[in-house]
Amino acid sequence: MTEARLTGIDRNETLQYLGWLGSPIPEELAAEISRCENRILETARPRAVWRLFDLLPDGTLASTTFRPEGRDVPALLKDCSQVILMAVTLGGEAERLLLTSQARSMGDAVILDAAAGAAVENVCNNLCCDLEARFSPRFLTDRFSPGYGDFPFSQQRAFFDLLDITRRIGVSLTDSGLMLPQKSVTALLGIAYTPQEHRHRGCASCTLFAGCSFRKEGKHCGSC
Repeated sequence: MTEARLTGIDRNETLQYLGWLGSPIPEELAAEISRCENRILETARPRAVWRLFDLLPDGTLASTTFRPEGRDVPALLKDCSQVILMAVTLGGEAERLLLTSQARSMGDAVILDAAAGAAVENVCNNLCCDLEARFSPRFLTDRFSPGYGDFPFSQQRAFFDLLDITRRIGVSLTDSGLMLPQKSVTALLGIAYTPQEHRHRGCASCTLFAGCSFRKEGKHCGSC
């Protein structure tokens, strides 16, 4: 297990999870969102685990039988000599808060769920920043999770086996592939000796997100 840091919740990401389309945010709603974000910050007990593997020429992780399937991950790792598998979670306390809110107020439940989604993103970003500093002057790729692109969701099980996720950070995997607590993330990222191209982080990273006229019309400006 390694240090997991929840340093804040990006309001734009909370709004994105809420499906906000760029219209002005009513003051009362903004206050509700702030209240829910603070509850997540107070309740979450983030945990994280990661492990480093050498990457063999055939795409298999050294000393394992795991080879990421599909085309997207091999393309991501084409310049890499090593791969990091990682997993993070907000913890069972946040999960219980979300479940309790569903029984008491669906309005709160929706906002809390969105805030928790933004919170686990913050934990992932902080871990990636820590790893970037640890492995400097080498370069990290973007992180890539099972179920994204053509990386099969079924390969989630390999992360649990190789990282011993259930024992080390308390996240279980159901037969249907659902992680519990649900605000948990697994991902891989590569390590290379040359700078790696990174995907644009999308609308939530834009300073104009909250009042964006493109989003209000269900469109985007083309820069994400």
